[in-house]
Amino acid sequence: MILPIYLYGQSVLRKPTEDVPEGTDVKQLIADMQETLTAAEGCGLAAPQVGKSMRLFIVDGSELGEDYPDCVDFKQAFINPEIIEASDETVSYSEGCLSLPGISENVVRPKTITIRYQDADFNWHEDTFTDFKARIVQHEYDHLEAHVFTDRISPIRKQFVKGKLTNIAKGKTVARYKYRN
Repeated sequence: MILPIYLYGQSVLRKPTEDVPEGTDVKQLIADMQETLTAAEGCGLAAPQVGKSMRLFIVDGSELGEDYPDCVDFKQAFINPEIIEASDETVSYSEGCLSLPGISENVVRPKTITIRYQDADFNWHEDTFTDFKARIVQHEYDHLEAHVFTDRISPIRKQFVKGKLTNIAKGKTVARYKYRN
């Protein structure tokens, strides 16, 4: 089932998330989030973006394969994640977000991260991601920490997007996917 994506201004996007208790049946939610992500043509989606204040996000880099070949098979769920290491080396890249339609800005993030997380069966994993995979994971992880990417841009750039953010929060925006504002 395609879920509505919550847009900037919804309180769930600014609320720190709760751990998912082991054994919780999240497989249907993950399937619904995947269907929602595919319909919206995104590469990642966090539970707060569909109105759930829980530590869960999914990534799907399959559509990015032409530009980022290492992302072709990058499709997975992250439950109760924790970034445990981040490189000092950073990279700036333009980001957008399904919860902030029509806005994209350069964001500086660590080039490499190591993350500990559970899969849909609550098995623990620890993986290291670099480049675009690391960026996708960090972007979605930020949603679990009650942040959106515009929190990470320079003060001057924040002034440039302030009007757009206000319009989104007031419901004066349109997205190409099912949304809630």
